[in-house]
Amino acid sequence: MNQTTPSTPPPGQGKSTVLSRGSYAEALRIGEILRKETVGGALLVAAAVIALIWANSPASDSYFALRDFKFGYEPWHLELSLGAWAADGLLAIFFFLVGLELKREFVAGDLRQISKSIVPVAAAVGGVVVPALIYVVINLTSPETLRGWAIPTATDIAFAVAVLAIIGSHLPSALRIFLLTLAVVDDLIAISIIAFFYTSDLDVMPLVLALIPLALYAFLAHKYRHFFGMKASAAWVILLPLGVITWALVHASGIHATVAGVLLGFAVPVIRSQAAGGPDAGPGLAEIFEHRFRPISAGVAVPIFAFFSAGVAVGGWEGLGSALADPVALGIIVGLVVGKPIGILGVTWLLTKVTRAELDKSFKWIDVFGVALLAGIGFTVSLLVAELSFGQGSLHDDHAKVGILAASVLAALLAAAVLTTRNRQYRAEEEAEKVDADQDGIPDVYQERN
Repeated sequence: MNQTTPSTPPPGQGKSTVLSRGSYAEALRIGEILRKETVGGALLVAAAVIALIWANSPASDSYFALRDFKFGYEPWHLELSLGAWAADGLLAIFFFLVGLELKREFVAGDLRQISKSIVPVAAAVGGVVVPALIYVVINLTSPETLRGWAIPTATDIAFAVAVLAIIGSHLPSALRIFLLTLAVVDDLIAISIIAFFYTSDLDVMPLVLALIPLALYAFLAHKYRHFFGMKASAAWVILLPLGVITWALVHASGIHATVAGVLLGFAVPVIRSQAAGGPDAGPGLAEIFEHRFRPISAGVAVPIFAFFSAGVAVGGWEGLGSALADPVALGIIVGLVVGKPIGILGVTWLLTKVTRAELDKSFKWIDVFGVALLAGIGFTVSLLVAELSFGQGSLHDDHAKVGILAASVLAALLAAAVLTTRNRQYRAEEEAEKVDADQDGIPDVYQERN
């Protein structure tokens, strides 16, 4: 080590900042996503509420008959119920966007820098491990329910970001970037868990065959990225059939078909080719696809999945009490509402103690705590993992969904209580700074006129 290095670094040097503001372009992009997800989150909640009311109404039989209605081509293993089509098919669109977002973050976003990615990645890992451990501890005396250990590990990006967009208009942009990055990395971990722990009867041949249309899809997307970016219809006619074939083969292999959506998202190029002007000439194909498909995901795919997955016959107050007393529901609620904040906040704090990193000066630890509470909203992916764990319609699946709904609402309310107060404080500070700036500007204007 160079002995001439000063023992105390100059201000702003020598230390990395935890949850830094990031680039201005990144902040603008996050703001745009937040605005879009507000509508998607509202539709998600509305679909879940309608399903719950219908499933617990005198007409509940019609809801379950609709959810369990099957159609499709059985020789290709595609004779599925409407609920399964929503979980395996429509949700693949959501995971396709997750794949696009993940690749964009690590190729062209702030996460390409290790100094900026290490904190949200480590916090996401903490937010997965701690809830899983809590669930396992609560369910140790019930071995048949241990399979659901991954249910409380997921954060619902649409729901959480929608809540933040509604209540956090004046919160520092770094917090918003942190939540989105945290949720994206969380999704990557959830996808890995689904692929490795919830794959049964793996058939290698369809999986190998899936590499052919996937490779062709990737080749065409990279070779003709400008063409597909300019001609929206071309992507539907050429790339979509290849994507559907890839999805069908992955589904036939035994791996959950949503993994195909992520792989297809990874195959889309992020940066513009040199022939099209390079990175500075405009958005790449991944960003273009994100703008095209996000309304379909947020407005159609995810709400329909929520509609078919959230409908649980609770059975009145007695049934609700029985469900919440189940170790499955209890483990999910404690895991999401308590485990998520402990894991995320604990890892972030630990990094500031064992490294040279420090918290960004624009906010406080209470703000990080609020975002960590918000990460306890585990709706979409948690519902999917519950079905994979116990089977749709089973008693443990129903109890798991009650736990997920209860935990998500509780996490949203607790986070709103913390972040709404903080948002008011930041708004008051901004207004005070604006008044001070206006007052300071009056003498200058007067001097210029005289």
